[in-house]
Amino acid sequence: MKIYLTALIKSKPEYTEEVLALLQNMVINSRKEPACLQYDLHRDNDDENTFVFYEIWNSEAELAHHNEQPYLKAFVAIIDEKLQQAPVIHKMSIL
Repeated sequence: MKIYLTALIKSKPEYTEEVLALLQNMVINSRKEPACLQYDLHRDNDDENTFVFYEIWNSEAELAHHNEQPYLKAFVAIIDEKLQQAPVIHKMSIL
């Protein structure tokens, strides 16, 4: 069953460009994964520190495999220091 995911990410203002670079790297690498059907990064028009991912994955197992990739772990490593809060992640199913 496909997994539809949105993730809300809020960087601390002093780290926004560094966080953006990590997020853009995640886009490049995630789109290369065979299980990735869609992986789009958006930036809030009113708050340059707020980013939203919209993702579609083939399955929960393949999403779990994605979560173990080095480029995703590099992002996870900066969460406490460079984000305003932990990412808010919603995993959904299409109706």
